[in-house]
Amino acid sequence: MKAMILDKLYNLDENQTPLKLTELPVPVPGEKEILLKVLACGVCHTELDEIAGRTPPMHLPIVPGHQVVGRVEAVGTKVKAIKTGDRMGVAWIFSACGECKFCLTGNENLCPNFTATGRDRNGGYAQYMTVAENFAYAIPDIFSDEQAAPLLCAGAIGYRSLRLTGLKNGQRLGLTGFGASGHLLLKIVKHRYPDTDVYVFARNAEERTFAMELGAVWVGNTIEKSPIKLDCIIDTTPAWLPIVEALGNLEAGGRLVINAIRKEGDQRCLLDLDYPVHLWHEKEIKSVANISRTDVKEFLSLAAEMNLKPEIQLFTLAQANEALYELKEGKIRGAKVLKIN
Repeated sequence: MKAMILDKLYNLDENQTPLKLTELPVPVPGEKEILLKVLACGVCHTELDEIAGRTPPMHLPIVPGHQVVGRVEAVGTKVKAIKTGDRMGVAWIFSACGECKFCLTGNENLCPNFTATGRDRNGGYAQYMTVAENFAYAIPDIFSDEQAAPLLCAGAIGYRSLRLTGLKNGQRLGLTGFGASGHLLLKIVKHRYPDTDVYVFARNAEERTFAMELGAVWVGNTIEKSPIKLDCIIDTTPAWLPIVEALGNLEAGGRLVINAIRKEGDQRCLLDLDYPVHLWHEKEIKSVANISRTDVKEFLSLAAEMNLKPEIQLFTLAQANEALYELKEGKIRGAKVLKIN
């Protein structure tokens, strides 16, 4: 099969092609696994973090990609609920132990043995991949392969972020960064919280225009002050500065939810915080760590209910590097998706 592999870590500030198109053997499913013929795979900023070593793979080479839609080609001898020909999806969560206190309470995203698709195990930048039956999800028929792919990460992690804000209808929500996850979040909020105003902070004019088209009441640059204090803010940027700015835009008692697996630059960056401005009055900061299977299932159901169709830009498997560089350079409108097979 053809696959794009990462064979070493790269500094993406240089003009490089980190992923190499190569041929690998088609993987053989284990007794509780399925073999997927990959049809589409979303492109995520987390792939940039993997390539640069901010969230390094367990081993190299690795096949990236964790927003995977495929058709089942074969099943293991102990697979019970999935059959050949089914269309299934794979998300960031590839496996968890199933036995720790987090797994037993539905918080398998916090499992110390959590493994990630496309980082710790080969993912969807390939023509085929395997995954355990219990970590694959039926894709609603109303979505094309390419539409469904971003729902498995950008959508599901956005859904988890929104839940963690504790947002109530009528409160004011801020979105810092407006890529794949942000544009889906805005659509969800308009559907579930019709009296909530959404304020969007984005680094380029195209993203801000897109946010207004989707119903934001105000847009501004990442470092701008909102015209009114906000009850909740979700940050999806790869940078540190927007965190400080977001805290300054929070209402007393407000909550900032950081939806980013890592931040660029020094991971131990010292934030220039002014305590009375940024943290006083019981403001909260909460991070999002991975996703659970329940997040994916609930979000796919919600997306089908509201006919949530992401805006997508298509690339071939061989164009994966091009898609990643556009993502790094902020050339974003919706989600980028590789069309495979």
